[in-house]
Amino acid sequence: MDELKWQKKIGIGFLLLAVVFGAWYLLYSDQWLENFNQERQEEAQEYREKGLLAGQLTDQQGCQDQALANFNACRDSNFVCTVNQGVFLKACYETARKTEGFCDDLPAFNEKATEEEKDWAKYNCWDMDIRGEGCRLLLRQRLQLCHDQTSGGFLSDLELNRQD
Repeated sequence: MDELKWQKKIGIGFLLLAVVFGAWYLLYSDQWLENFNQERQEEAQEYREKGLLAGQLTDQQGCQDQALANFNACRDSNFVCTVNQGVFLKACYETARKTEGFCDDLPAFNEKATEEEKDWAKYNCWDMDIRGEGCRLLLRQRLQLCHDQTSGGFLSDLELNRQD
C-alpha cells in the first residue's frame, strides 16, 4: 500500500512538472526565440567586424590559422564556435592579402562535398589536432575561396579590388 502511495506522488509530481513546463513554453517560447535570434545577429556582426579587421593585418593563411586557433580554444557549443569562426573567417578572407600557394594542391570544391574533399579536411584537422566537424567546415571555406578565385566568383572580385 505504501508503494502505491509513492507511485501516485511521483506521478502527480511529474504531471505538475509537465504543466509548469507547458505553461512556461506557451508564455515565453516566442520571446526566447526572439532573444536568441537577436543575440545571434549581434554576435555575427561582432565576428564579422573582427574578421574584417584581422584580414587587414594578415594574409589568407593567417586568417585560416587564426580562425582554427579560435575555434580550437572556444569553450562554447560546437555549433556556436563553428558559426562564429565561420563568420570571422569569411570576413577575414575579404580583406586579407593573397597568400602565395594557398590554393595549390587542393581538391576541387563542389557544392556537395566529395569523399576527396571530406578526407582532405578530416586529415588536415587531425594533423593540426583539432577535433570536430567545425574544423572541417572551416577548411571547406578555404576550398570555396580558392574555387571562387579561379572561377571568377564573388570573392575573386574582392581580390581584384584589393590589388588595385
